[in-house]
This record gives sequence, C-alpha cells and structure tokens, in this order.
Amino acid sequence: MTTTATHLTVVIRHWPDLHDALGQPAIHHGFGIGLRGHLAALTDIADRALARAAERADSAPDAPGERPAPLRTTILDTMTEVEAALVDCADQLAAQIQRTPMARAPRDWPAADRARRDQLADQDANDPRRWKWTGKRTAPYAALWLYARLTQPGGPFTPLTDRHRETVAAVARSSAERVERALDIAAQTRTLERPCACGGRIDVHGGEGRQPLAHCTGCGLIWSEGGVIAA
Repeated sequence: MTTTATHLTVVIRHWPDLHDALGQPAIHHGFGIGLRGHLAALTDIADRALARAAERADSAPDAPGERPAPLRTTILDTMTEVEAALVDCADQLAAQIQRTPMARAPRDWPAADRARRDQLADQDANDPRRWKWTGKRTAPYAALWLYARLTQPGGPFTPLTDRHRETVAAVARSSAERVERALDIAAQTRTLERPCACGGRIDVHGGEGRQPLAHCTGCGLIWSEGGVIAA
C-alpha cells in the first residue's frame, strides 16, 4: 500500500473516533495515553523525581508551557478543515479525470439497438465509482473515493498523472497529520522549557498509544507518570 493510501486510510479509520471525541472530556479517546494530556503531569513528576535525585528539600514549580486547546474546539476545527480539504481535492480531481457519461441513442436508431445503447448509457451515468458534486460529500467518502482512484485503475476515468498523484498525496498527508494530532495518537517528541537539575535537556516522547516517557539528555534519567524508570 502506498504512503498516500495509508494516509487516506488513517482518515477513514479514525473519523468515527473524531465524532466520538466531540462528546468526551478527555484529551485522548481510546488510543492509550496521549502526549499533550500528560505534559503537565510529567513536569510535576519530573520535579519530584529530580528533587529526590538531587536530595533537594523543595520542589520545583510547575513548568511553564502551552496548555492544549479545549478538546471539542480542536476536534471540531480538525473535522471541518479535513473535510473541506478532502472534498475539494475530490472535486478538483473528478473535474479533470472523470469521463462524461455516454450519450443515449438517437431516436432514429432501430428499437433493439436503441434499447441496448440506452441501457449502457444509463449504467455508465449511474456508475457508483463516479464522484458526485451533490449529496454525500463527507471526509470519509472523499477519502475512500480518492483511495479507489489510486488503487483501482479503470472505470469512467482517464489515468492519473504524476501531478494528480502529487496533489492527492499532499492533501492526504496533511489530513492524516491533522487527525492524528487532534486525537493525540501520532508519535511526538516535545522538549520541556525547564532543564534537568544537571542542566541537561528534557525530552518527552509519546503518542501512538504509548505511555509518554521523559528523558534527560544530560544525566540519562528516564521517568514516566508512574515515577523514575531508570537513572
């Protein structure tokens, strides 16, 4: 499966999760521990773990940093942007590659020939593979239609050019990234603004359903929300 097809599959597979997340108060929804939702907790744990490691009597204050936007706003914005991008991409592509339906037979044809031609014309016009500019215009449907154009040659279409594939690839990649960010399921790495007690940089790795881990690039201390893992 091509990378573009994989990106389109991400949108199709996780669109119901975006709908579900609209009504959920949590930062993540069913994909393990999200990264953004644990940055504040990890910062607090880091303070306590480093304080113990350095035998400090006081705890460090909460680290500064951006807090995630309210979930419903983030999810709704993502769904609106992704749907608009995918539907527009399908509109533009169909306008360029979708063949005009076969014409019905002239009235002066013999009845039998006219009936056969009209039947073929009706089948061509109603081919379910055709993109429609009205009716079902949702993100998953557009993603599925684009997926089919990439993986199933033939039908009432002219072949895709390299330019077509590049355009679809760019939209699919951007859409998948937005969905993954909104659900907090993409692999991510963040660097905390506050350094470790040793002066080293603290990187937090998480996403993809994994428990976020904080790692000091100086002393090598590793910890999670549950406490220090290795020192």
